[in-house]
Amino acid sequence: MSRSHQNFRNYRQEKRLTQRRLIAAAAFVLVLVIILIARLFYLQVIEYELYQTKANDNRVMLVTDAPPRGLIYDRNGVVLADNRPIHSLTVIPERIDNFPELKLILSGIIDIDDSEWEDFDDRLKEYRRPYQSITLKSQLTDEQWAKVAVDLYKLDGVQVEAQLTRYYPFGEAFVHAIGYVGRITSKDLERVDRQAYQGALFIGKTGIEGFYEDTLFGKTGLSKVEVNARGRIMSELDSQNPVPGKDLHLYLDARLQQYAYDLLGDYTGSVVAIDPTTGGILALVSKPGFDPNLFVRGISVKDYSSLRESKQLPLFNRALRGGYPPASTIKPFMALAGLEYGFASWTERYFAKGYYQINPDGRRYRDWKRTGHGWINLERSIIESVDTYYYQLANKMGITPIHNFLSRFGFGKSTLLDVRGDSVGLLPSNEWKKAKYNEPWYSGDSVNVGIGQGFMVATPVQIAAATSALASRGHYYYPRMTQSIGDTPAEFEGELGEEQEIVLKDQRNWERTVNAMRKVITDSKGTARRLQGTDYDIAGKTGTGQVFSLQEDEEYDSDKLAKRLHDHALFIGFAPAKEPKISVFAIFENGGSSSKPADLSKKLFDAYLYNDYPARYNNLKGLQND
Repeated sequence: MSRSHQNFRNYRQEKRLTQRRLIAAAAFVLVLVIILIARLFYLQVIEYELYQTKANDNRVMLVTDAPPRGLIYDRNGVVLADNRPIHSLTVIPERIDNFPELKLILSGIIDIDDSEWEDFDDRLKEYRRPYQSITLKSQLTDEQWAKVAVDLYKLDGVQVEAQLTRYYPFGEAFVHAIGYVGRITSKDLERVDRQAYQGALFIGKTGIEGFYEDTLFGKTGLSKVEVNARGRIMSELDSQNPVPGKDLHLYLDARLQQYAYDLLGDYTGSVVAIDPTTGGILALVSKPGFDPNLFVRGISVKDYSSLRESKQLPLFNRALRGGYPPASTIKPFMALAGLEYGFASWTERYFAKGYYQINPDGRRYRDWKRTGHGWINLERSIIESVDTYYYQLANKMGITPIHNFLSRFGFGKSTLLDVRGDSVGLLPSNEWKKAKYNEPWYSGDSVNVGIGQGFMVATPVQIAAATSALASRGHYYYPRMTQSIGDTPAEFEGELGEEQEIVLKDQRNWERTVNAMRKVITDSKGTARRLQGTDYDIAGKTGTGQVFSLQEDEEYDSDKLAKRLHDHALFIGFAPAKEPKISVFAIFENGGSSSKPADLSKKLFDAYLYNDYPARYNNLKGLQND
């Protein structure tokens, strides 16, 4: 059997088979080697630049360096928004192995609120580069800094960093004028360049800070750094220094702003002062305010809840968004409208009873003076603030001429050039009422608008701008905050940045109206005669805005009403009357008597025109926050 089996084996055939298999395997290996060499040639020669760049991207990282924020100055060079160095406790999360243990250790060294830990957790979830520190507690006191420094050697990943932070030296009196910055949120990052703001701590939120964010922020610095596989910075290869933001110089007068805020006393209200020759805002006050420094690094839940729940609404910017009936301050403008459309004249006489009726048997619209004023003319209607004259004038005119004329003074429009968020108020019309209430316009509606009541609503900045146009005899400037950016005068796009000329059919009516307003102060029956005795002429007009409607024969008795139901007290004025340098609108909410805003305005005129401030305002450092 063995010999027979050997006869069946073909050694030659097996040898040929083995050789063929070796040749096939060698060919296969050769093909693989050729493919590998070709691939290596392709990657290392043909695609060299591409993969060299990718390799560098893995090894080299661009790190941003936030620039110092531009400063904000008033017209006299007083710093209103500054940058201050502070020391903050920061944490590098990648170097922390046990967060609960770290929290326990740090809480035993210094007081860290739960809200600060919550903020830290929120920032930890936001986009950032590896090994970028996150602020845990900002603005350490010297004592806190010393306590942390003692144990810093054993707190891996914890450090104290010196940082520049925004600081507002005058606090609440200026917050509604210049706004504030706050911590950058994920929502903020949606509207800016993420790369540019990667190293930034805060961003402009409101007011001038928000409007000029791009200008104030500057240009981010870039550093090219070498990192390891985990993203930790090992060395710096190249750097480009950040470019500081540009400084802003405002028309605002710091002393006037603070003085106006203080003169409001315990009342809520607003004061807006404008330079009639430029439209520059000299003071923009909304009271009460709040400390903007609370928002710079992120306000606590407790502090924010306190501001939001306050009945005085300190977060609400009354100067820009407060809607008030202009009341009798609208009468000089109504007089001009009547003259412009031929419904009034300076010589026509009118017998002013204590009431006005549209129809003989209709409702009686009462004058503030129940016994009436007797025979008067247009000039005396302004001097004595005769309601019944403007009832009948508005009824004769109808709403369309009133709407068209008052719109030329900025009522019913957004007026500010470089601050966002102002309200347009309400300048009613036939079309508006039809769309709002599906009702026609009635004569009674016009009667109410004639004395600045009813549907009409205006903001303090609108009324101040209109007053400024009246003071300059028809030269209307949209109000503006910024005088220059760096060394370059501020420019505004489009026609709004230019002077708007209000041309009357008879230009002499400007001077006649101003003269009547001047007699509001100098005449023995003028409603602001208490302001007599200045070395310069003041032109003004008082106003009393009703908070609620009275019945036809109901009398207003402030002693029987809660303070929140007292009338608003208003005043518009400018000085000197012939060549005005300042115009003012002031309102005391629920202030009752218009003597309050009138007295305030006179003090502002004295201070601004003659540098006659109380002694404490001559040293602005004494007014700053600690």
